[in-house]
Amino acid sequence: MRLQSAVVAAVEAACLLLSFGSEARAQISDDVVRIGVLNDQSGLYADLGGPGTVTAARMAAEDAGGSVLGKPVDIIFADHQNKADIGAAIARQWFEAGKVDMAIGFDNSSVALAVEQLAAEHDRIAIAGAVGSTAFTGKSCTPTEASWIYDSYALTTSLAKAIVAQGLDTWFFITVDYTFGHSLEADATSAVQAAGGKVLGSVRHPLNTADFSSYLLQAQASGAKVVAFANGGGDMVNAIKQANEFGLTKNQTMVTLLVFLSDVHAMQLEAAQGLKFVTGFYWDRNDETRAWSKRFFERQGKMPTMVQASAYSAIRHYLAAVTSAGTDEAKTVMAKMREMPVNDFYVRNGRLREDGRLVHDMYLAQVKTPPESAAPWDYYRILATIPGDQAFRPLDKGGCPLAAQH
Repeated sequence: MRLQSAVVAAVEAACLLLSFGSEARAQISDDVVRIGVLNDQSGLYADLGGPGTVTAARMAAEDAGGSVLGKPVDIIFADHQNKADIGAAIARQWFEAGKVDMAIGFDNSSVALAVEQLAAEHDRIAIAGAVGSTAFTGKSCTPTEASWIYDSYALTTSLAKAIVAQGLDTWFFITVDYTFGHSLEADATSAVQAAGGKVLGSVRHPLNTADFSSYLLQAQASGAKVVAFANGGGDMVNAIKQANEFGLTKNQTMVTLLVFLSDVHAMQLEAAQGLKFVTGFYWDRNDETRAWSKRFFERQGKMPTMVQASAYSAIRHYLAAVTSAGTDEAKTVMAKMREMPVNDFYVRNGRLREDGRLVHDMYLAQVKTPPESAAPWDYYRILATIPGDQAFRPLDKGGCPLAAQH
């Protein structure tokens, strides 16, 4: 009996240890995996991200089964109004009291730079969507951030090279006056000069500008062959529409350094036709992109932008990493995210670098003319695929301190 009792006790102890070990391996803080979508819900960037990104995030959670490691996945969202102080205040509340494990979106470089630092301080993860500043994965990089779509280097380098090669070698910039625009103009300027072109001048406008007349007149007076718009969303749409009204398109070539599907839809093909740009995603590129995009359309009533598609991809990859790591602890999950390749409808064979940059193919595209468009939302023609290692800045050139450790 004593031997039997000893055996039973040993088995119970072993089971208890296994139970403790299992709990140690699978730890979800606060018994919930909470993801916060932080972006512009109502302003000039709302169409490119906004509520559509929330829809994509919910789709990602649902397609993952609604839970991870037996704990529910919760999607919340907030509007930062394109103000860094508001975005930072929301993120701080999320990380300190709101049980948010990962914040995603931003779609504004100033907000993104503030949130990535807060996330690192609180051992949380920050994943950027439409964030152009190269500083996010450069000098400001942290161990717990990632950038899932593009930066100003990827948007401008291949495009400027292709445009200058056509003999369009003198440029003038109309630039939105904050971190994102400054970064776009700087990288585009470097690319134009490296290709043998010249920049004749630039002018900066406030975010959310309605009247571009004075800026367009300066561009016209410069005599530059190319007028390049280093802005995005509603600003870019207004600028292009007014450039057409002013007649700039008759004697100068309009180049947009950042275009979203929602922009083309707002401008309509008559105004947008012929624009060349670099993009990270197009809904009609292949069977996989079409299948997911049609599901999105059924819920949102619009085809997805690259921002919305990327949010789905990033969240699915994050949840897979949490499952594989057995925890939602930020640094452990980030290590797993870097270890695992990204393969889905949005990215094939993507890899997350030490600086947080998701390296993936980008696409040189052109807006179709009205006769070329066969159906609603049939807006782009893909001209070329830009391999990820060519599209993005080399790891050792970005100034990220983490890169030097590898």
